[in-house]
Amino acid sequence: MNLKLSCLVIVLLVIESHPDNALEDLRLDQPFPELSEHLQLYDLGHMDKKDHSHTPWVVIVAKCLEKWRGENLGQIPKNYKEKEAFRTMIRQGILKNENGQPEEEENFEEAVKNVNTALNITKLPSNIEEVFNDERCTNLTPQSTPFWILARAVKDFISMEGKGNLPLRGTIPDMIADSDKFIKLQNIYREKATKDSVAVENYVSKLLQSVGKPPECIPEKDIRLFCRNCAFLRVVRCRSLAEEYGVDTAKKDDIVSLMENPDNEIVLYLMLRAVDRFQKQHGRYPGIYHYQIEGDFGKLKSCLHGFLQEYGLSLSVKDEYIQEFCRYGAAEPHTIASFLGGAAAQEAIKIITRQFVIFNNTFIYNGMLQTSASFQL
Repeated sequence: MNLKLSCLVIVLLVIESHPDNALEDLRLDQPFPELSEHLQLYDLGHMDKKDHSHTPWVVIVAKCLEKWRGENLGQIPKNYKEKEAFRTMIRQGILKNENGQPEEEENFEEAVKNVNTALNITKLPSNIEEVFNDERCTNLTPQSTPFWILARAVKDFISMEGKGNLPLRGTIPDMIADSDKFIKLQNIYREKATKDSVAVENYVSKLLQSVGKPPECIPEKDIRLFCRNCAFLRVVRCRSLAEEYGVDTAKKDDIVSLMENPDNEIVLYLMLRAVDRFQKQHGRYPGIYHYQIEGDFGKLKSCLHGFLQEYGLSLSVKDEYIQEFCRYGAAEPHTIASFLGGAAAQEAIKIITRQFVIFNNTFIYNGMLQTSASFQL
């Protein structure tokens, strides 16, 4: 009732990785000139009620952050205590009614709710630094793929024009605001993103010329797509089956660490390896017929111990797992087959479309407990 899916892809370059819970790229800690100029148009202390209650929360946070930095040596709120004080500062900006009570201004409450998102520090993600430090990015050749040429162009942009930052993503979240204010703020971000993309395009042209390739081999739409997603680039390097199975190259320390929990899904991986050994030695799988189960228990246990000993793994596997692998007798229940078939199809689609991140590189599904896990073995 347990199956193993090993990915044979060695390297996959992913532009559209679609990360979960990605933070907005607002740059409020490092506002670009166009944004700073736009923020100066707002004077929250001298607005009528309608304009005040329809000011985008991004502007509210940015204006309060400007005040905070003026009072805190240019620093932004970093810890929980400081962020709570910053939220209090935002609430103090809510207009008061005739009785001195705060008005109901949803945009200010929205600003309070989004403090953590707004105060996200603008920096180069570690996974992107790995891409930029890759030899295929630093040493381009006529054989370099568009991915690495684009990555190098973005790297050059960061060091020359980006002041250490990636091209702006150019999107802002939906928020409470009147259409005019929202569209103007949205255009500020879009125009800056377009400007950054054009700058990257110039670097792409120079790099293509340097490796003897025509400028049209990387379309403008691909450059813009790359810039929009450059914070989420992924280079997935899967180990080969030879490395996974090699006695000297197997990730034995990782397996030992995972087996500190004797019921971790990795135990099923060990059992599957033992079953493979059993099949090679006996020409069949354990427990195919009911009468074989009892006798095959000892044989499978011996195969497991032989496998662990060969790889120098001082591990103990519960007898119940050995018994279960004999009991199910290499059966292929339709429910398990359909689940694994769907998982394999999903990974194939990811590889073909180069979107989302594939399993790297071994996926284990526990049909008994309805749990799964992936391991980089």
